[in-house]
Amino acid sequence: MSETIAIPLWLAGLMVLLAAWSVFDRFLLPGARWFLHRRVNRVVDEINTRLALKIQPFKLTRREVLIDRLTYDVEVMAAVAAKSAAENIPREALMADVARHAREIVPAFNAYIYFRFGAWAARRVAEWLYRVRLGYADRDGLASVDPEASVVFVMNHRSNMDYVLVAYLAATRTALSYAVGEWARIWPLQSLIRSLGAYFVRRDSGDALYRRVLERYVAMATGAGVVQAVYPEGGLSRDGRLRPPRLGLLHYMLKALEADGAKDIVFIPVGINYDRVFEDRSLVRTLDEGAERRSTGFALKKTFGFIGHNIALMVKGRWYRFGYACVNFGPPISARTWIAARAAPDDEAQREQIEALGRHLMDKVGAVVPVLPVSLIATVFTRTVDRPISALDLKVAAHALKTRLEAKNAQVYVPHSDADYALSVGLRMLTLRHLIEEKDGLYSIKSGELPMLQYYANAIAHYLEDEVPLT
Repeated sequence: MSETIAIPLWLAGLMVLLAAWSVFDRFLLPGARWFLHRRVNRVVDEINTRLALKIQPFKLTRREVLIDRLTYDVEVMAAVAAKSAAENIPREALMADVARHAREIVPAFNAYIYFRFGAWAARRVAEWLYRVRLGYADRDGLASVDPEASVVFVMNHRSNMDYVLVAYLAATRTALSYAVGEWARIWPLQSLIRSLGAYFVRRDSGDALYRRVLERYVAMATGAGVVQAVYPEGGLSRDGRLRPPRLGLLHYMLKALEADGAKDIVFIPVGINYDRVFEDRSLVRTLDEGAERRSTGFALKKTFGFIGHNIALMVKGRWYRFGYACVNFGPPISARTWIAARAAPDDEAQREQIEALGRHLMDKVGAVVPVLPVSLIATVFTRTVDRPISALDLKVAAHALKTRLEAKNAQVYVPHSDADYALSVGLRMLTLRHLIEEKDGLYSIKSGELPMLQYYANAIAHYLEDEVPLT
């Protein structure tokens, strides 16, 4: 009984590791979970005392619970049964697909990460890169929104910075849940994005079962009052113009109104504009069908080159922020009031009703898109493309354009309430970027850069659609 047993060193080490893991799993991990859960609850209690739109219980529900609820939702199960019968696919295989779709879609919101890290980081990044401004907000309309309503921020999509910018500006009122495209499904970015409350969407999926799972998640979240932010355009604007709305998510949200005692859905139009969009050249390049396709390596090289160039400018003390980034919040729109005023007796009428609502929302978004200095100056250049122009004549034309835009109730942002300064800022930005050049006191568009100027002019082109361009 007292004999010594020899075991290999690697086995002894393995036993020690397993013992350590048992101690950690049984004693330390539960305590750590309790501590973190307590911290999160404290943050939620603190934040909810000062948020205009509270964090709803649905958003705080454990992710695994939400996945199970979505997987075994009555309508999802009915879709599984119908597909199984129609295509002779085993129900178990389809349920495995449903579980995978649910796990992909459902976020893992963490209030501590959102407010203690996400909101702080969004503010730091946004203010480091841009002069961030809240240009206009219908404060009376926003204050009148029912706190129990399901609020949806409806925005134009200029840049991937939109997520950061609006989350920062809205952080004092609520926690936003974004619909995020497949671009963000890369490790470790997807875990961080999920913890911030975003849910992933395959925008062009042809899988009817996937679409039903997505529909049910969006309807469930909307019905539970989760505050959401969506881009009806479905993706970044390639040419700078507002794009027609894609109605999938809007349709899914309106499904929540069909339930008895459902909350109203209140849409808040949000207009966004930048003096500089980081993706501008890549977006404009996609419009050129003859442009050579560039590899991921080339894109990474350009990205790191851009970062390195700006770091070098900082070291030399010659770095400027990338101009103004401005966000406007328009008057709220009640979905229930809209629908009640337009009867839809059948499915065809309902589709037309949703299309009309989508167009109406995009019109309201367009009405609050800020007019910034670069867009203003770029518009003048695209209207005088055939001749050089002096700084004085440029400012006279830009001031006249600004006056016409204001007469159309456009949201013109004038830094420091100084129109001359605003126009000088726009001219300086375009000159520093070498989109325009100066010679003998006259400014003209640099060769090959007209598409870039058109991109920035298009951001406000919807205000000027009834005008004949100057030449």
